[in-house]
Amino acid sequence: MLLAEVVETSRQISETSSRTGKSELLARLLRQLRPAEIEIVVPYLSGRTRQGKIGVGWRAIQEAGAAPAETAGLEVLEADRRLDAIAKTTGPGSAGARADLLRRLFADATAAEQRFLAALLAGELRQGGLEGLMAEGVARASGVPLDRVRRAAMMAGDLAAVARSALEEGEAALARYDVQLFRPLQPMLAQSAEDAGDALTELGQAALEYKMDGARVQVHKSGDDVAVFSRSLNDVTPAVPEIVEVTRAMPADSLILDGEVIGLLADGRPRPFQETMRRFGRKLDVDRMRQELPLTPFFFDALYLDGQSLMDEPQARRFAVLGEIVPPPSLIPHLLTSDAVRAADFVRAALDRGHEGVMAKSPEAPYAAGGRGRSWLKVKQARTLDLVILAAEWGHGRRQGLLSNLHLGARDTGKGGYAMLGKTFKGLTDAMLAWQTAELLKLEIGRDNFTVYVEPKIVVEIAFNEIQISPRYASGLALRFARVKRYRPDKSPSDSDTFDTVKTFAGLKS
Repeated sequence: MLLAEVVETSRQISETSSRTGKSELLARLLRQLRPAEIEIVVPYLSGRTRQGKIGVGWRAIQEAGAAPAETAGLEVLEADRRLDAIAKTTGPGSAGARADLLRRLFADATAAEQRFLAALLAGELRQGGLEGLMAEGVARASGVPLDRVRRAAMMAGDLAAVARSALEEGEAALARYDVQLFRPLQPMLAQSAEDAGDALTELGQAALEYKMDGARVQVHKSGDDVAVFSRSLNDVTPAVPEIVEVTRAMPADSLILDGEVIGLLADGRPRPFQETMRRFGRKLDVDRMRQELPLTPFFFDALYLDGQSLMDEPQARRFAVLGEIVPPPSLIPHLLTSDAVRAADFVRAALDRGHEGVMAKSPEAPYAAGGRGRSWLKVKQARTLDLVILAAEWGHGRRQGLLSNLHLGARDTGKGGYAMLGKTFKGLTDAMLAWQTAELLKLEIGRDNFTVYVEPKIVVEIAFNEIQISPRYASGLALRFARVKRYRPDKSPSDSDTFDTVKTFAGLKS
């Protein structure tokens, strides 16, 4: 299949408001795919590549611009082969080599294909074909009941593989996807609640747990064999020997547990997220790193124990099992309550200890691997900064023709100008997108193929969870989980927050 056919389907999906219409467009395309193309196209229309991150950033994507091909001739399998080559290019000089390969790929793509690839690689494909909708498309195309597709995808942690099985072999083939040791499951995800009171109103009685800003892990054990998988289902076992040791000592022959791993300071407060993440992906000097930056696991769910899946058991039962096999120092701090005052005190205690907030879970809920329902709610303390917009990037898909991704800066009273703190397109409504496009174009001072640079005159209130060290920006800092709360027309740039304030938030001396 030509990539152009995938791109055209993506465009049609973005212009279709009906969910049924979107899933039918997906199904129509899926029916036309050859088997080898299924595991490429399903991720594409779910907003990612089969390879995951391939080592190219937004700047490399911007600089890959080339005169587009006049006619469509790039096939899906060839595009995948090129991306695979980029992902596998490592070592000295690899950045330049990857950039060259990317330029060649873009040179063989039409203008529409270039826009699609740029959005795909930047993680900004917004055509509405994300995994929930993709599962519906797979069910419609294969004739397999939707609940069977969803269940298999949860168990496999890979919708693309499930899609290929369903489309090639039908419903019977999905029986192979069940809980299996050493095959990681997609983690269950949470929605947000404004505060603990709102969470209790929605859930009634709730199981509250500290929400730690560490690395999500899933541990599998069979006898003395232990594997640790990351949130993205990568095997990180060699990097975390202390987690292996804790798991191996648990009184169970086989298990699968869900938890968080975090680096703690001497006083028990958490290290910044990026410090914890230094331990992951390490293959050398692990013993030295373990001494410098020890990791502590906190487990909060049991998915499998001694040959039996616990995923369909209620949360209260799973947590009770967890308490029987996990040593107390490795059990997440928790509270079962329906009392708003006790819940608020628990949230305050979590924040006082330096954690993000709390999770509120329905004690009756099963474990929905890969699902993001309302049975798990996160209550976090979001902080805000008033920042100035320095530039904005053109959007893709539904945001085509609109300025979307905002470049955010804080006033640098020491050096003058503004310190860049990152970008965000999150939190923007259609009305805000239309307004900011019109207003920012009035302030334009320059542009390239992707970005419009503007006079720093518009102030925007940005909510964020953390400030982390980042070599990507000259400021050395970046906002984590930044999203737009509102514009501040009542404030001038001179009223915006300073870089010294940002450094204070980050725990650095100003």
